[in-house]
Amino acid sequence: MKNTKNSIRYIIYARRSIEKTDKEDKVVSIESQIKECRDMAVEHGLNVVKTLQEAKSAKEPYRRVEFQKMIEMIQKGQADGILCWKMDRLARNAVDEGTIKYLLQKGIIRNVKSTDRDWYPDDNVLLASVEFGVATQYSRDLSKHIKRGLRARLESGVRPSIAPLGYKNSKYHEKGKEEILVDEERFPLVRKVFDLMLTGAYNPFELTRIANETIGLTNKHAYTSTKINKTNMYRILVNPFYYGVFEFPAGSGEWYQGKHKPMITKDEYDKIQFLLGRAGKAKPKTHSFAFTGMIRCGSCGACITAEEKFKHQQNGNVHRYVYYHCTKRLDANCQEKAVREEVLDKEILEFLARIEIPKLFHEWAIETMKDMHENEKVDRNSVIAIKRNEYDKVVERLDTLLEIRMANEINADDYQKKKSELEQQKIILSGYIDDIDQRINNWIEEVEASLSFAEKAKTEFANGDANRKKELFGVLGYNHTLKAGKLSIATQKPLLIIEKAANLAKSISDRLEPPKSLAEQGRIKQKYSKNDQMWRCWESNPGAIGISRTVLRR
Repeated sequence: MKNTKNSIRYIIYARRSIEKTDKEDKVVSIESQIKECRDMAVEHGLNVVKTLQEAKSAKEPYRRVEFQKMIEMIQKGQADGILCWKMDRLARNAVDEGTIKYLLQKGIIRNVKSTDRDWYPDDNVLLASVEFGVATQYSRDLSKHIKRGLRARLESGVRPSIAPLGYKNSKYHEKGKEEILVDEERFPLVRKVFDLMLTGAYNPFELTRIANETIGLTNKHAYTSTKINKTNMYRILVNPFYYGVFEFPAGSGEWYQGKHKPMITKDEYDKIQFLLGRAGKAKPKTHSFAFTGMIRCGSCGACITAEEKFKHQQNGNVHRYVYYHCTKRLDANCQEKAVREEVLDKEILEFLARIEIPKLFHEWAIETMKDMHENEKVDRNSVIAIKRNEYDKVVERLDTLLEIRMANEINADDYQKKKSELEQQKIILSGYIDDIDQRINNWIEEVEASLSFAEKAKTEFANGDANRKKELFGVLGYNHTLKAGKLSIATQKPLLIIEKAANLAKSISDRLEPPKSLAEQGRIKQKYSKNDQMWRCWESNPGAIGISRTVLRR
């Protein structure tokens, strides 16, 4: 009966969600809820037999331990009343709502009392359904709003998580419109780590030491230590976020083009993944060898490794020798023999001599490239228009695909597969359109890096230590082969074009007297310009060979 509350045994139940939303922020704390419920009990002389509290969302059933304990106590006859701050503290899903309503209608729960009203077994069932229904519908609407907001952020190019090292999350933007910004302090330091890795002279373990001891890179998310550890370093090197894209959620196959500033290019990322090993694990090294990690066996395709041997003479002299040989991981019976490092040195020097160019040719080529650069600028708008048209078509196909799925004319698996393919095309085209201006503006700088390498590489290789040789050899490529003691250098096309141009430039220079004056230098440059073969070679457009700035900045 309604006026026999002092005979009812009440359980105080207080709850607050872990996930705090805008509206949830208005909910009083658990401690405050319990205090208000106890004040009500004292004011009305109520018998409280238990107080239960938990910080759990009520969106899903069977996940609240204390709520289930309360229901079990009521079903066992140990209590028959509930004290709570608001009704939505009890249930925000249909299952828990039904449990409370059923026990109330059957009289097993004799009274549910909140700060604003009471519920009894003989009350109108419809009113109780409306009260609980409002809380349940709020939970459902909240889930939809969160998912819709999340999709909007992803499509706008913002990854909804903590920014990786070198970036930072914005703090003062409107909620739901946060951005990922460049961390001015750490961005150049992380880029320096990438530059060192791209040389091919270091592995992740060595980079971890350099980051801590030399570069001064710190981990802003660390709880106990700001030092970079091996796990941090490896995560940096394999994270595609740094070249501008991200997957969300991880492993979903859903890729998005980020609007943050990329730190590296896609080509640089791919090269780093190759250097880390195709299995995706870093390759620890105990010695520093000049050419490991970039050569494969020409017979079985396994990696070429190196080992050092020492010869001790009776007079006390010790001679060190380095041998390169197949690891035989793909074929234990591979018959390829070991090759001395001096043999590889000689073959690489011979190749570098073939691409070596005279200084005058370097100057003439840059002047020529500037003219070609201006001509290419004229075509820029037409190229962008073509790519923009392709991008619009992909967007249109995505819209059509969605309509087909909504009409149930394609199953979920096929829809997801085709959607993923189109989104990849969309990301590529978007990146191309955004990047074309920058690529054109950087063209001359990249060409000059290629020519500077061709002019100086031979001398620097001959005089360099193991690390320097590895850097220079890495510029030539990283998929060379060794077979029958012969190194086949699989370099990129631009260097092959420069090799042809270098032969022509040398033949022109050799026929003339060494230039001693500006007039004589100008005469040689005119010879370059008038040579039809030179133009046919150069119109192939060598472009850039992707030389790391670290390699040339010596």
